[in-house]
Amino acid sequence: MRPDPLPTAHGPFRADQLHPGDPYELSHGHAILCFPTGGRGAGAISAGASALASDPAGQTVGVDAGFSPEPDTLRAPDLAVGRTLDEPGWVPGVPPLAVEYADTGQDEPKLAAKIRDLLEGGTRFVWVVRLTGPRRVEVHQAGQPVRIVHPGAQLEAPGILANPVPVEALYDPRVSAEVSFRNLLQRHGYADLEAVRAEGEAAALRAAILDVFAARGLTVAEDVQARIAGCEDASLLRRWHRQAITAASPDEIIP
Repeated sequence: MRPDPLPTAHGPFRADQLHPGDPYELSHGHAILCFPTGGRGAGAISAGASALASDPAGQTVGVDAGFSPEPDTLRAPDLAVGRTLDEPGWVPGVPPLAVEYADTGQDEPKLAAKIRDLLEGGTRFVWVVRLTGPRRVEVHQAGQPVRIVHPGAQLEAPGILANPVPVEALYDPRVSAEVSFRNLLQRHGYADLEAVRAEGEAAALRAAILDVFAARGLTVAEDVQARIAGCEDASLLRRWHRQAITAASPDEIIP
């Protein structure tokens, strides 16, 4: 085990005196001892990370990543959104969006100092997810009063996230999974699951129309084939399919 890097309470300290895994953050040279996250908080953080990382904007989400906006300051939000995290060591600056989880035993003065350090460093939004009492999220922005957002409402981070985030997605695994699924579909060009189903139905109908014509020995001109292939309207394709059973020729129903 590496010895305690800060064996004395006397500072000020610098971020370069600490290493990944050390149990401290720094606020203007003052060392802050950090403790492990409880089970409920860990599960909530996992849910929130999934929902945020799947957003169509494709932002990187870091869990407990260390950010150093100044040589004497080191902060590790529970979730950090919107910064590239592909280099070793502390990340210069701060994330555009930081998410903190507050559960039983939360040290409120320490949390307030952390929020202040992040906002002063340039973080645009700090979301504090309250896991005790009525579930809610506090939205902190520099120069603005704190807003409380309750379950049933959504959070927005313009310029960082493409989609609004339901409050519950930041702590409820079920809601997080639904949001992540929607987000991943949108990354692939689908608005939602119904859009995927509609595309599949249209493809099946296009093939079925041509199969009916082929079974009846009817020749389908290339321009008619092209129109069938380019049609995405399932209701129109269903009508063509019904008419193809009795039509004298493809041109009769698909001019």
